[in-house]
Amino acid sequence: MSSETSTESQFSGDFPPQRSDSLQPWQLFTLAGLIGATITVFLSRGQSPAAVILLSLTVFAAAAVGIAALRMVMPLTSKARPDSTQVLGGRTRAVLERDKALVLRSIKELEFDRAMGKVSEKDFTEMSGRLRARASRLMRQLDAGAGYREQIEREIEKRLGKAPVVEVAGLCSSCGTKNDADARFCKGCGKAMETRS
Repeated sequence: MSSETSTESQFSGDFPPQRSDSLQPWQLFTLAGLIGATITVFLSRGQSPAAVILLSLTVFAAAAVGIAALRMVMPLTSKARPDSTQVLGGRTRAVLERDKALVLRSIKELEFDRAMGKVSEKDFTEMSGRLRARASRLMRQLDAGAGYREQIEREIEKRLGKAPVVEVAGLCSSCGTKNDADARFCKGCGKAMETRS
């Protein structure tokens, strides 16, 4: 099952995901509508069939209004899940990776244009700041949605214990953020990474 399919099945309803073994609030309204319609049918003996159907539909309409009111109130009262790690689907990750590559390429071209004298220092500072902020935002979003990889690494660390770290490739000397081994800029502070030979 892909991550997109699992995310869709988990969030397919309009209500926050809950444990499947517990009774959900909207199910209570549906059950109340069915019970109310059944009672209405038994109490309206001797009435015409059209009147019985109309009364049953009225009870179901009341249950539907209850469900609609619940849909409005639930987002205001439900608390955010403590495990709010967002696992990105394949397509979303691919789009973010493509955007990150385009932004990093734009930064590189901008630096080249400045070196060639095509861009003034003022324009370079402004455009570079915007591009670096966007690249940093995209990298944080990708890291926040990495999900499975970090969960697996945490589980391995937990089971095997902390292994001594000799030297971490891609560790920023300025802010200490862990970056990819081939990163040219830090995703935490945006400074150029030191190149090791």
